[in-house]
Amino acid sequence: MIEISYVDTLWVLIASSLVFIMHLGFATLESGFTRSKNTVSIIMKNLSTVIVGSLVFFIIGFSIAFSGDGALIGGVNLAFMNGITSAPWGDLALPSNVFFLFQMMFAATAATIVSGAVAERIKFTAYLVICALLVAFIYPTIAHWIWGGGWLAERGFLDFAGSTVVHSVGGWAALASAFVLGPRIGKFSHDGKPLAIAGHDIGLATIGLFLLWVGWFGFNAGSELAVNEMLGTIATTTYLSAVGGGFSALLLTWKRNGKPDTGMTMNGILAGLVAITAPCAFVTPLWAMLIGLVAGVIVVYAVDIIESRFKIDDPVGAISVHGINGLWGTLAVGLFASESGLLTTGSVSQLATQALGAGATFLLVFPLSLIIAYGIDKSMGLRVSETIELRGLDTTEFGADAYPEFVRE
Repeated sequence: MIEISYVDTLWVLIASSLVFIMHLGFATLESGFTRSKNTVSIIMKNLSTVIVGSLVFFIIGFSIAFSGDGALIGGVNLAFMNGITSAPWGDLALPSNVFFLFQMMFAATAATIVSGAVAERIKFTAYLVICALLVAFIYPTIAHWIWGGGWLAERGFLDFAGSTVVHSVGGWAALASAFVLGPRIGKFSHDGKPLAIAGHDIGLATIGLFLLWVGWFGFNAGSELAVNEMLGTIATTTYLSAVGGGFSALLLTWKRNGKPDTGMTMNGILAGLVAITAPCAFVTPLWAMLIGLVAGVIVVYAVDIIESRFKIDDPVGAISVHGINGLWGTLAVGLFASESGLLTTGSVSQLATQALGAGATFLLVFPLSLIIAYGIDKSMGLRVSETIELRGLDTTEFGADAYPEFVRE
C-alpha cells in the first residue's frame, strides 16, 4: 500500500472544487446564450445534472469506469468510500474516495454538455432520463476503455484529461439528442435558412465563460493527480490554447462579418480549451497555441455547417465546441505529442491509435444516444408542446419566472 501524500490529496481536492464550479459556468453561459423565458429551465437542468449525475455515478458509473477486471458492468464497489488507498485502477498516493470525487466531477460535466444543445424545447423529465443513462452507462464505458485499463488504454490511446472521454462523449450525445428533438420554433425560415435567436444576457454568458476558463485549470492540471513539475506545463498549454482559440475566432468572425462576434469569440476560447484537454501534458506551449488557433477556426465553420447543412439547432454551439473540437484535440495528440506525434517524431502510429479511439467512441455514443432519444420520444415524449415552447419553459414547467419584475407580452 502506497503512503498517502497529503499535498497531492489537497491539490486534487482543490482541482475537484475548480471542476465543480464549472457547473456554475455552464449554467450562466447557457442562460445568457438563451432567452430569458427559459432561464429557470436552464438552471434546473444544470442543477439536476449535478444531483442526478452524481447519484448514478456513485451507484453504477464509477464501478463500470474503473472496474479492474475489464468488465463493462460490475457490482457497486462501496469500499472506496472507506478511504482505502489500494485500488484496482492502480496505486495512487491519495485516498481512493478523493479519486472518486474528482472523477465524479468529470462524469457530471460530460452530461451537462447536452443541456445546452437541447435548451428551450426539451421536457425536463426527458432530460433527466438522458442525463441518468449517459452518466450511468455510456460515459463510464468510454472512461473504462481509456482511463480504466480497457482496450484503448492497452493500445496506447492518450487522452490526458478528457477531450474524448468527457467532451466528445457529451458532444456526440448532444448531437443525437438535438437531432431527434428538432429545432426551436422560428430557428429556420421557410426556405431552410438558419435565423439568429439572440440570447438575453451576454454579460451573464461572459461570467460563465470566465468561470469555465478558471475551472479548466483544475480539469487539466488536476488530472495529473499529483503535485509535481508537470503542473506548470499543463496549466500553460491549457491557457495558451484557449487564447489561440479566442484569437482565431475573433479574427475570422471580424473578417467574415465586418465586426467581431462576441459569442463566437467565447466559443473559440472554449474550443481551444476542449482541444487542449487531451494533449495538454504531451505538447509544448507552441504546439498548444497552434492547437487553439485551429480550434477557433473549426468552431466557427462547424457551427455554420451544423446549422446550414444539417439543420440541427444547437443554441449554445455545444456540438461544435465539445464534439467536433473534442475530436480535433484527440487527433492533435497524434500530430504534436513530443514523444509520439507525427509532426514531432515522424511516426504515424499514435495518430492511427487516436483515430481508432475517436471513431470507436463515436460509434458507441452516437447510436446509443439516438436510441435513447427516440425511445424517450416514443414513450414519454421528448419535446414540450408548441404552446409551452412559445410561452417559455420557466412558467409552464416550473411555475417560476427568473425576472418577475419585467412583464413580457
